[in-house]
Amino acid sequence: MRLAVCLEESIYIHNIKDMKLLKTLLNTPSNPSGLCALSINHSNSYLAYPGSATTGEIIVYDSNNLNTVAMIPAHDSPLAALSFNASATKLASASEKGTVIRVFSIPEGLRLFEFRRGMKRYVNISSLSFSPDGQFLCASSNTETVHIFKMDQLGPSGGDEAATWTAYVGKMFSAASSYLPAQVSGMMSQDRAFAVVHLLTSVQRNVCTMAMIQKLPRLLVSTADGQLFVYNVDPLDGGECMLAHKHRLFGIDDNVDEGEESEGSEVTGPAQACPSYAATAALPVSGPTTATLTGYSEDGGAKKGEVIPEHEFAAGPVCLDDENEFPPINWCRDGTGGGPARRS
Repeated sequence: MRLAVCLEESIYIHNIKDMKLLKTLLNTPSNPSGLCALSINHSNSYLAYPGSATTGEIIVYDSNNLNTVAMIPAHDSPLAALSFNASATKLASASEKGTVIRVFSIPEGLRLFEFRRGMKRYVNISSLSFSPDGQFLCASSNTETVHIFKMDQLGPSGGDEAATWTAYVGKMFSAASSYLPAQVSGMMSQDRAFAVVHLLTSVQRNVCTMAMIQKLPRLLVSTADGQLFVYNVDPLDGGECMLAHKHRLFGIDDNVDEGEESEGSEVTGPAQACPSYAATAALPVSGPTTATLTGYSEDGGAKKGEVIPEHEFAAGPVCLDDENEFPPINWCRDGTGGGPARRS
């Protein structure tokens, strides 16, 4: 339903059906990395972005109704990663320290889960991603380990609870936490990773996601040097995930087996840059160019007196695999503009 364009100090919200500019959020806190998250849920189209440049405050904005719904004091240090689950009922966040990952209810902003990624300081979290069913959360960083956390909601203890050593220790920790300082008790209540992956590549930026492939949960990790790793995940016992497939997306694989051709394609040079989004959005109505977004007031929406035809309003989610979808999408890659629509 919505397209969010996040600049360093402003955010633009468009109606993705016709690309009309609906709202401009000006003077947002400095956000040089363009950190934001937009939920994919049709009914609850929430946008999350940093509410402070010095602390880990999160602003949750309703991009359907164009109003702020929550401000969450998530972390003490600035944010590094944000991610919604598929139903837009949970939001995961991590700070620049990278040791603790928290999950909040949306739109209430209540803390639901707290996971400890590790004891190291200043680990750069590069991505957070929920599984399609929302039961798992994976996190990757600039280390060689990817963590998968399981969202187990612990209920009240009953007589049929498994009499395991882990359960006993957990109960003792819970009982002792009320007598200890908040920082200590908070650390004791943080859950560790349910499953882990030790990457084969050297330390570099990577992103991860979880998906159901052939009816089994898989972890996908894409690295900055153009490799894609697919791991099997045990949804019951967790533990170390096993590598199932390795693909070369681009570049040249130094470890190609004899007789095996590289799956990647040759990387071409940089294309000519198109005009920046901010410059395009600020163009006057009298000077339209390729992909120009004009004819709207400064704070977003239609100009005063403009009548928007009813058929231009989005009636449902856009089907990107439908070649008959209106309007056709043209994109500019080499600075020339035009050309037929391409989707992937």
